[in-house]
Amino acid sequence: MPETNSLLLSGFADEAANQKTLDQQFSAFAALGLRYLSIRFVEAGNGVKNVMRLDPEEVHLVKEKLNEYGLKVSSIGSPIGKVKLLDVEDGTHNTFQPFDEYLEQEVVRACELATEVEAKLIRGFSFYHPKTTDPHEHISLAVDQLGQIAAVCDQHGLTFGLEVEANLVGQTGQILAELHQKIASDALVLIFDGANLVTQGFSADQVFEQYELMKPGLGWIHIKDFRNPGELIRKDYVDEERLKHYVPADIGDSGYLRILKDLKNFLPTLQDRMLARGVPGVFADLEPHVKGGGQFGGFSGPDGFGVAFRAFCNLCDAAQIGYELRDFEDIREDRGF
Repeated sequence: MPETNSLLLSGFADEAANQKTLDQQFSAFAALGLRYLSIRFVEAGNGVKNVMRLDPEEVHLVKEKLNEYGLKVSSIGSPIGKVKLLDVEDGTHNTFQPFDEYLEQEVVRACELATEVEAKLIRGFSFYHPKTTDPHEHISLAVDQLGQIAAVCDQHGLTFGLEVEANLVGQTGQILAELHQKIASDALVLIFDGANLVTQGFSADQVFEQYELMKPGLGWIHIKDFRNPGELIRKDYVDEERLKHYVPADIGDSGYLRILKDLKNFLPTLQDRMLARGVPGVFADLEPHVKGGGQFGGFSGPDGFGVAFRAFCNLCDAAQIGYELRDFEDIREDRGF
């Protein structure tokens, strides 16, 4: 069991790999001393594809490589919930799929995959509402559909994490907190991400307020930051493909140090919450995007990911939050000494 004031470090491994091969991803994470990763895009011999699209042979190769590099999967970085809530033309390229079909195919597939790679968490989203409408208008339908997703995850012994992000129903901590309260399922938790609030025009003080609103439902945190290049303007709609100012968490506008200092005191409660779900602790999942990001992913490269990783470790040190990295004893154990 981890220390009650410690985080489990993880990250989106595809961000650290130039061609997204398993060896590139896993060797980068092993070299940084990480034990966990979130799996999202993979090149396993048949081209780069989202992990949800891997065939059985590719999944078997993923499992072999995880064992070879001594890594475990913290979460499935699925795109669940990044589809339209309603079949309405709104000028976006977002797709719609009838929900019953979506639940039976995509959600069940994500659960089966998580079970295969022994992950306990699935990252997901809260559906795109029509572009020109107020997200509050769609809370009831989002609650119904997300509640069904959480129920399927629960049946598989898994937990669904709902990430705060622009342009979705759950685009703020306030709305996510309302969704969580109405769904009222232990199988659904919230994922904080500072950059996804800053890109909407939130100041550091406002980001902290949104984080506090999320705490009753918080499950884990994403580490991604953004530095606004100009005047801070609150936006109702964000063109995600134009976002190019992601930075390491120690120099961004989210105020991660303040958040981590508060999180330190909340960690025992949060750890109990996640242990009760069979999760080994509280994850901090790095998703830096320092070389670019878009609607369905981002890229940092091995160098960029390393810079962002060290920056976050420095923030944890400053906040006096513990974390573990591999050491020589781990290597000796791997070699059978």
